[in-house]
Amino acid sequence: MWDRETVALLLLVAVMPLALTWLWYGGFDAAGRLALALVVSGLWHVIFMLVRAQPPSFAGALTALAVAILAPEDLGFVPFVLGISFGSVMAELVFGGWGRNVLNPATVTLAFLGFGFATAPWPHMVLPVAWAAIPAAIIGMVTGVMPARVILGAVIVLGAAELGGLPLEPVLPAVGLVLVLLVADPVASASTRLGGWLNGIVFALLVIMFTLNWAGAAPVRMAVSAALLTSLIAPLLDETAIALWLFHRRRRHG
Repeated sequence: MWDRETVALLLLVAVMPLALTWLWYGGFDAAGRLALALVVSGLWHVIFMLVRAQPPSFAGALTALAVAILAPEDLGFVPFVLGISFGSVMAELVFGGWGRNVLNPATVTLAFLGFGFATAPWPHMVLPVAWAAIPAAIIGMVTGVMPARVILGAVIVLGAAELGGLPLEPVLPAVGLVLVLLVADPVASASTRLGGWLNGIVFALLVIMFTLNWAGAAPVRMAVSAALLTSLIAPLLDETAIALWLFHRRRRHG
């Protein structure tokens, strides 16, 4: 029962509250943006299925949804298609598909679009859409398809920073969406117990650093940049956790 597609389908179920809320407030523009993302992502999955006998995955819909919600606005048809193509192919499909990739393809797509089209405005997240990330995270954690340690680690650090008086309130809606859609990817996040906690903590610390020092940057851009850097060091966090476990084991057993 628990195969790759089961996890992908449960992830889609988990993010449905967020997706439906975003579509409700975004209207026809949001629906058209999502439809285009789904078509482009699906097309690349079909191409790789035919060329490499690589089965398509429902995870492509997760990538399309995250890109549709978080990508810069007013990009135009060609840049949007180019960005999704680059992220889906270079960050996922060339590695053998979802489950074998190192980085989240949506994170790579958004970073590519942000760096390649720096003048395009990033979306402003309305509060109801951001609030919808909470039930999505709860469903994901309860079903076990989202790493609870990653989410809770980030929430604890960000909550403590907010209580400490740091000016994080303007960026929290975007951070919540990025945390659920990108950082809590069970494939691209750290998989050890300690690594999971560190994964969430590092993401939160990067968000805090960008908020305090990256003047003029859009909240979504800061959150996506933090997600990209966190994904890049996730393997190192797991290696650190394993090295500490081995060290304690040697000390205990000799």
